[in-house]
Amino acid sequence: MSNFPVAAVVCAFIGAVLFAVSAVAQQRAAADVPAGDALVAQLVRNPRWWAGIIGDAGGFVFQVVALALGSVLIVQPILVTALVFALPLAAHYSRRPVTPVMWAHAVALSAALACFLVVGDPTEGISDAPWSTWMWPLILVLGVVAAAVVVAVVIRVTGLQALMLGTAAGLLFGVSAALTQHVIQLFGHGLTTALTNWQTYTLVAAGIVGLYLQQRGYQVGALSASLPAFTVAEPLGAAFLGLTVLDERLRTGTAGTIVVIASVLVMCVAAVRLSRAQAEMPPADQAAEVTR
Repeated sequence: MSNFPVAAVVCAFIGAVLFAVSAVAQQRAAADVPAGDALVAQLVRNPRWWAGIIGDAGGFVFQVVALALGSVLIVQPILVTALVFALPLAAHYSRRPVTPVMWAHAVALSAALACFLVVGDPTEGISDAPWSTWMWPLILVLGVVAAAVVVAVVIRVTGLQALMLGTAAGLLFGVSAALTQHVIQLFGHGLTTALTNWQTYTLVAAGIVGLYLQQRGYQVGALSASLPAFTVAEPLGAAFLGLTVLDERLRTGTAGTIVVIASVLVMCVAAVRLSRAQAEMPPADQAAEVTR
């Protein structure tokens, strides 16, 4: 018990709160941009959006510190609670209730993701896989991203659009996460080495496009419509690339594999139902009646 990393837990919770606050700030800023206006041009003029970006940066710093002090199996499930923190904050500012059903879906999603990380217990793999190994898994992930964006563009249903954009953004951030360790190593060998490898540019491009799609998701729907999908897609995208490219393995037996598969299914279902619950919420003036 004396070896329990209390400092890592505290840093992870602070990071989760910062991620939650920043997500709410960014969503409010993006939602204020009319559909026909240039999203990025409007956001960069909004102090609230910049506050959200600074909050994200702070959350990332605490995440790095937490991972330096404790195991990913302790830190990552705590960071997932950003979703649970974000829902009441978003409800407070939008004056819309978080219904018991929405809370149930959010808790189920967080618990399932925690089970996936703890039971799966992935081993460490390699970080410098060649392009020939990266090519097909990366093409598959980017194909799913493209399909999600097409669905969001073609099917003009608010909840579905936010769900698809959140999924696409999360997968791209998952790509960035899978590349981060190797890119850090490249910079350790010198700036020239980092700038002459495709991984650096892929990480930056995935991060920029992912951030843009995340803001689009925030613009078209409430936080409860896009953030659950983002929360699920990011670790699953990174895990898929870890298993197929970076030679990471899940340390599970038959029972553990069943738990991991069930956790993935619960995460996907909970994310979809959260988005549907948001789409079915009454207007703000009716929401007050619901809470009475």
